[in-house]
Amino acid sequence: MKQSIRIASGQGFWGDLLTAPLMQVTKGPVDYLMMDYLAEVTMSIMQKQKNKNPALGYAKDLVETCEMILPHLKEKGIKLITNGGGVNPMAACDAIADVARRLGISGLKIGVVLGDNILARIDDLTEEGHEMKHMESGEPIVEVKDKLLSANVYLGAFPIVEALRRGADIVITGRTTDTGLTLAPMIYEFGWAEDDWDRLSAGTVAGHINECGAQASGGNFLGDWRSLPDMANIGFPIIEAFPDGSFVVTKHEGTGGAVTRETVSEQLLYEIGDPSEYITPDCIADFTSIQLEDLGANRVRVHGITGKPATPFYKVSASYADGYVAFSSLTFSAPDAYGRAQAADNILRQRLENLGLRFDEIRTEFVGMNACHGPIAQPIVPNEVMMRIGVRAHDYKVVERFGKEIAPLILTGPPGATGFAGGRPKPSEVVAYFPALISKEVITTEVRVQEI
Repeated sequence: MKQSIRIASGQGFWGDLLTAPLMQVTKGPVDYLMMDYLAEVTMSIMQKQKNKNPALGYAKDLVETCEMILPHLKEKGIKLITNGGGVNPMAACDAIADVARRLGISGLKIGVVLGDNILARIDDLTEEGHEMKHMESGEPIVEVKDKLLSANVYLGAFPIVEALRRGADIVITGRTTDTGLTLAPMIYEFGWAEDDWDRLSAGTVAGHINECGAQASGGNFLGDWRSLPDMANIGFPIIEAFPDGSFVVTKHEGTGGAVTRETVSEQLLYEIGDPSEYITPDCIADFTSIQLEDLGANRVRVHGITGKPATPFYKVSASYADGYVAFSSLTFSAPDAYGRAQAADNILRQRLENLGLRFDEIRTEFVGMNACHGPIAQPIVPNEVMMRIGVRAHDYKVVERFGKEIAPLILTGPPGATGFAGGRPKPSEVVAYFPALISKEVITTEVRVQEI
C-alpha cells in the first residue's frame, strides 16, 4: 500500500481552462489526473450530438487535451480518470486510442465504464414497475417518456476501481458522479472496503473539493479576491490523500491563486443540500464532521470525516424537450437609461399582447441596474442599461414571432437604443431536467479494458 497519493484536478466542467491538464502533469508530481466534464444539461447536448452522428456524444475537448498530455502520462506513469465519455464512452476511447497511435505511444490500457445510459431501457423499466418519479413533483417519468432526450444514472467509484484493478492507465466513464473520479483511486490504492463508510465519505469530500477545478484554489472566490496572486496562471487543486482518509488540499508551487481554509470552505459549500447527508452512490457523507486545518503555504489539511451507509438507489438524471425559448436585448443610454429601458419593455409587452401571442413565461431583466440582485439592488444612476427579455412557449411559431418585435423598437420606442446585432433571435429548444431514483438492483455496469 502506498503511504500517500496525489490526485490532480484537471477540468471542472466541459469548457474549463484548456491549459490546466497540461499544467497539472508538468508543474510537479502527481499520480492521478481527474477531469470532470459533465453537468445535467451536458448529457442532453451530447445525446443530441450522438443522434446526429453515432461517432460523437463525448467531450471533444478531451481528445484535444489528450494530444497534449498523453506523452507526459506515459513517461511519468500518471493515470487519467474522466467522465468525458458522456453518452458515448466507447467512441471517446477509440478517439483517444487513435491519438496515442498518431503519437507513437503504445502499451497503454484504456478502461471504459458502461451501464449508466438507460435511455433505451425506459420502456422496459417502466413496464416492470419502476416509476422513476420526479424527485420534487412526484410525476412518473412515463409522463415525459416520449419527449426524453437523455436518461443516465449516476454511477459511483467502484466500476472505476475495477478498471484500475485490471490495469487501466486511462479510465473513461459516462455519467459517473463528480466525486467518484477522485474517490476511486483512493479506494484502489489504499484497499478501502465497500462498507468503510467513514473513509469512503472522506474520499467523497475530497472529490467534492476537486470536482470544480480552480474554484477550490481561488477561482470565483468571494473573500479577499484582489489579494490572490497571478490569477492568469491559476493552479488547479491537488488532493494529497492518505490511507486513514485524511488528506491535504494543495496546488503546484509557482502557480497562481491560493489554497486556504477560506477557498476550500467555499467549495465545500457548493451545491449541497442537507450538509449532514451528502448522498452519493458510494456512501452518505456528513459534511458537518469535516475538520479543516490551514497549514500555510497553500496546504489545507482535511480530516475527521464520518459517513453513513449508501442508499439502495441510484439517482437518474434525465432530460426532455419542453418547448422553445428565445432571448434578445437592447441597450439604452443616459439620460434616464433605466426609464428608457423600462418603457421599451412595457411597449414590447403591449405589442406582444396586441398580437395575441401567449407565452408560458416572459421575463425581463435590466442589466446594469438590477439583473443580479433584483429588488435588493441599490439605487444608482447608470450610464447605460441593457433590457434583456426572454420568452418561453410550447408553440414554435409564437416564439419565432416574438423575435420580429425587437428591431422595430429601435425606431418606434424610446430614444437612445443601441446594441442590436446578429439579426432576429431564433427559437431554441428548452431542455427540462427530470431527476428521479431507481433501484441499484436493476442497473448492471460493464467494464471493458483494451490495450493500445
